[in-house]
This record gives sequence, structure tokens and C-alpha cells, in this order.
Amino acid sequence: MRLTYFTDYTLRALIYLGLHQDRLVTIDEIACAYEISRNHLMKIVHHQSQKGVIETVRGKGGGMRLGLLPSEICVGDIVRDTEQDIALVACFDPAHHGECRIESACSLRHALMQASAAFYRTLDNYSLADLLQPRTQLSALFNLPANPT
Repeated sequence: MRLTYFTDYTLRALIYLGLHQDRLVTIDEIACAYEISRNHLMKIVHHQSQKGVIETVRGKGGGMRLGLLPSEICVGDIVRDTEQDIALVACFDPAHHGECRIESACSLRHALMQASAAFYRTLDNYSLADLLQPRTQLSALFNLPANPT
């Protein structure tokens, strides 16, 4: 399974916001920190602000911050929400039901369903707070103090 850039950038943006909980952060700042598209980040911020995961503040001096505590943001939920097509193979998608000749007797479908479920179960065990560790090393990569005040 490969995550889309949308999911990857969403998780990175949330990590950045989690490391900067003491202040508002701008889209340009995150784009510069990760060297990623500002336009992609605008879509991510819009999507996550609608979900309440990110809170935005408009106007001069505005920006964004986490809308929830890092411990309340489940990685599995974020990935499920941001991945549009989580079907590993066509037969997972109801729109393609019956298109595969071996679908009714296929063991591969069952194995892939179990693998997908295990993938999400694992991600469900992690929150954003977990992704903020090791904080000292992550903070150093962004030239931040290890323990924010």
C-alpha cells in the first residue's frame, strides 16, 4: 500500500503543527520547512480545518494551529480520511464488482482484506502525540528548542 502525497503532506503538516503548539504557523512556513507545494498545503489545511483537526485564524498575524490535542488525533483516522481510494485491488471497489473472472473463488481478495485491516489497526494504535517523538531529534531538525515553554 502506498499513501498519496495528500496523506503524506497532511501527516507532515500535523507533525509540524504539533511541534509548534506555542504559536500560530503559516502555510508558507510549512511549505518552506518541508520544501513542498503551497497549493497542496492549502487544500490540506482547508480539508483538516473542516474536520476540526486544524484551527485557522484569519487576518494580520493569523495562521493555524492544531484544533485538537495531539493525543486526540488518531493516525488511522487521518489516513482513512485522506486516502480517497483505499481499495488495494479493483474487486474491493463495489463499482467493479463482478469484473474479475475469479472473484467468486479468489483467496487473494481475502488475504488483501486482512492485510488492509491489519494496516489500519496498526495505525489506529498511534496518535499524533506518538509521531512527535523523539521530540528532541525532531525539534533539532527544525532548529527548535527540545522542550517548548
